[in-house]
Amino acid sequence: MPFNIRQMTLDELKTVLQWAIAEGWNPGLYDAEPFYVTDPAGFLLGELDGQPIGSVSAVAYGEHFGFIGLNIVRAEFRGRGYSVDLWDTGMLRLAARNVGLACPVAQQDYYGESGFHLAFQSTQLETIGGGAMPAGLTPLEEVPLQKLAEYDAKRFPVPRPKFLEAWIRQPGTTALGLLRRGRMAGYGVLRQCHVGYKIGPLMANDPAAAETLLQGLLAAAPSASVFLDVPKPNAEAAALAQRFRMRPVAETSWMYTAGPPAVDLRKVFGMTTRGMG
Repeated sequence: MPFNIRQMTLDELKTVLQWAIAEGWNPGLYDAEPFYVTDPAGFLLGELDGQPIGSVSAVAYGEHFGFIGLNIVRAEFRGRGYSVDLWDTGMLRLAARNVGLACPVAQQDYYGESGFHLAFQSTQLETIGGGAMPAGLTPLEEVPLQKLAEYDAKRFPVPRPKFLEAWIRQPGTTALGLLRRGRMAGYGVLRQCHVGYKIGPLMANDPAAAETLLQGLLAAAPSASVFLDVPKPNAEAAALAQRFRMRPVAETSWMYTAGPPAVDLRKVFGMTTRGMG
């Protein structure tokens, strides 16, 4: 039976994210649109006799960086090499770039054998939302996109304005910025997921700014589970999570083919998403 790999449509990506839920992942309810607009050609669907059975995302952030994920094959079609075919096609698309991925710690050695190198690990933490909204926070939609993108680009491997514009405007999303004398001191995004909410990214100049933003984002999700992925190299982020009585629930390894990007993780208090970096 012929196996074909082609670009997905947006509706097909929405279906693949439902597959991800069945795998025990916890994507955002509206992740498909910001994922897709970033690089439509980077979402690949595997078909067997015209039937969708597998996927991979191979998102190119410009010419020098990419991120791979969503490598899923439906259970009844596993063990036949389709996952490898999808993976190889995705990696070929990202050739000559530094390619990143996020994987469970238990799979770290497997990806190490495939040419990925561990950069750092993150801890996913959970708490219950609530509390008062602090003063001084600004809805990110009121911040010029260029200002937001320039701030983000110093804390992410490459600029990603298309992604950011769509990410902060998802339905049901709370996106907040903190400005000091007109200059950005941090921002954070809370989005609704299949289970509870996730905060990501959470970026700030210092722990005080991160704390104000975290308080505001938690206030936007009263009585709901809220998850935050904290990079382990940022000890102040871990201390902040502890002050908010967040409990660890999982760990993730962040790996890259050409070594860690030049990002100051001391300014990153919460990763964006395991699907897109």
